[in-house]
Amino acid sequence: MPIDAAKAVSAEPRTTALSWGHKDIQLYHLGIGAGTPATDPDELRYTLESRLHVLPSFATVAGGGMALAGGMGAPGIDVDLAAVLHGGQSVTLHRPIPVDGRATQTSKVAAVYDKGKAAVIVLRTEATDDDGPLWTCDTRIYVRGEGGFGGERGPSDRVEPPAREPDHTVERAIRDDQALLYRLSGDWNPLHADPDFAKGAGFDRPILHGLCSYGMVLKAVVDTALDGEVARVRSYATRFAGVVFPGETLCVRMWRETADGSGPGRIHVTATAVERDGAPVLTDTTVEHV
Repeated sequence: MPIDAAKAVSAEPRTTALSWGHKDIQLYHLGIGAGTPATDPDELRYTLESRLHVLPSFATVAGGGMALAGGMGAPGIDVDLAAVLHGGQSVTLHRPIPVDGRATQTSKVAAVYDKGKAAVIVLRTEATDDDGPLWTCDTRIYVRGEGGFGGERGPSDRVEPPAREPDHTVERAIRDDQALLYRLSGDWNPLHADPDFAKGAGFDRPILHGLCSYGMVLKAVVDTALDGEVARVRSYATRFAGVVFPGETLCVRMWRETADGSGPGRIHVTATAVERDGAPVLTDTTVEHV
């Protein structure tokens, strides 16, 4: 059954109650590779409850990370889940995420774009607590075989980094068990844990969650280019360009738009898989900061 774009976009938002505490945040941070070395003061900001701050990408898993599943059940959306790919993700922070929080999340289909051989569904979720807006997330869902319905093609998400050498280049190792730990934050897809399931999907072994790579890269940017200050992040957007496997290494390259990174600006980022000759993992990636 084709996507009914008009019905999907006009549907009433869905509302969900979210809650989280320091254990959820510590588990998420460990799942994206925090805590190495375990006693490093810079790492204790992610792992020790008395020093804890919250990486903004935690918004993608707060309350169990059910935004993607909810979007697939929206009115007008009736697609084969085997044809669905997570195409891109953005998070906009309205203020720092508290260590312990309760919020109301509203989710709706913000747009459906016709890419010819595929459709792109933009699911927007907004979280608000008693003090006002916390974050806005846009999840871009790529659905193969669902294009050609005559809809708008949508904007281009391509963002090229400056044509010069990066200002920072760091490597981040992915532990063999990292996908097993990350999935405890709410994404139970067996593609990331079950070798037989992964082979059935065309991979020789389980792959790392795209949103785990997403968190790892933001942590690398915060630690390297933003003096470890998570509150400086205002938004973070990426396009998922390829997979990475547990046991591999991410190479994260960063280009500043401001000379010293001390004021408001943007950092362009790419992430590639070292062991596979620089195969792209995240591209068209930016971090807006103060």
